[in-house]
Amino acid sequence: MEFTEKVLLDNTVPEWAFAVGVGLLAVIVLRTVQAVFRGRIARLAERTDTQWDDHLVQVISSTRLLFWLVVGAWFGAQFLELPDAAQRWVRIVFFIALLLQAGLWGGSLVNSMLEEYRKRKREQNPEDLTTLGLIGLAVRVTVWSVVVLLILDNLGFDITALVAGLGIGGVAVALAVQNILSDLFASLSIVLDKPFVVGDFLMVGEFLGSVEKIGLKTSRLRSLSGEELIFSNTDLLNSRVRNFGRMAERRVVFTLGVTYQTPREKLKIIPQIIREAIEAQEDTRFDRSHFSKYGDFSLNFESVYYVLSRDYNRYMDIQQAIYLTIHEQFETEGIEFAYPTQTLFLEQSTAD
Repeated sequence: MEFTEKVLLDNTVPEWAFAVGVGLLAVIVLRTVQAVFRGRIARLAERTDTQWDDHLVQVISSTRLLFWLVVGAWFGAQFLELPDAAQRWVRIVFFIALLLQAGLWGGSLVNSMLEEYRKRKREQNPEDLTTLGLIGLAVRVTVWSVVVLLILDNLGFDITALVAGLGIGGVAVALAVQNILSDLFASLSIVLDKPFVVGDFLMVGEFLGSVEKIGLKTSRLRSLSGEELIFSNTDLLNSRVRNFGRMAERRVVFTLGVTYQTPREKLKIIPQIIREAIEAQEDTRFDRSHFSKYGDFSLNFESVYYVLSRDYNRYMDIQQAIYLTIHEQFETEGIEFAYPTQTLFLEQSTAD
């Protein structure tokens, strides 16, 4: 019998050679298409602002040669008459290779997206980087867990009990570390929703301070008096937080009182004096000034204006300048500030 007439697994040598040739040709074609497609997408990514084409380049680059070899072998096997058992194993190997490559694609996409986000946030909020690493790890573990379960299922293993066991174990672990998980998810909420970031000045209940660190379990503030304030992330999100760091402008209300002996003509010009004192300062917007009420020992004027800056020191400088200007004008006009006084009227009675 000639060599070409030999039979191996119900196929002759020429049939095997043809199948191998088809498989190699498929590998060459697919690998070439991958390289060309990646090159074109990469050139397109250089001319666009969107990041999705950059992510696609990373995903394409993560395709392994071993995967194309398995795909080529599967193509070649279609031209052979193989026993049922061999055909089954060809399908299993092809499906396992596809699942593993899908895991690589998913992991590459997650890494690319997180790296792009990390570059944007490295200067703005370095504390995000630790949480981003944790998010990436959790996503990759989830992706590969699904891949492993699908491979086991394809190999004929009963994964029902395994999935149930993982579910029960997950519940038990979650109950054991629910406080930690609560703070962890609160940290993720802070990072993603951004109710505040590092550098913001917060008021939490009776405490005030600048955010110094947003951690996985706790966030830390530096108070005005210098000490460090530590809050669990869950307690922080459950509190009523006033974020002065997001304040575009500051509304200021103040009251001045003058004596009851002030002439009516002087009372009429007081709102104008206050207005001019406010408008003389930069970064201010006057709102109103009125004779508001008769006090116990003074005639009260209420005034409102806005400081067009969130800097507290700038606000105090402006308020001081306004008060000094008003004091100077009152002194010029002969208007007296009121202070708590009592006037006693004594009546002398004469005896009959």
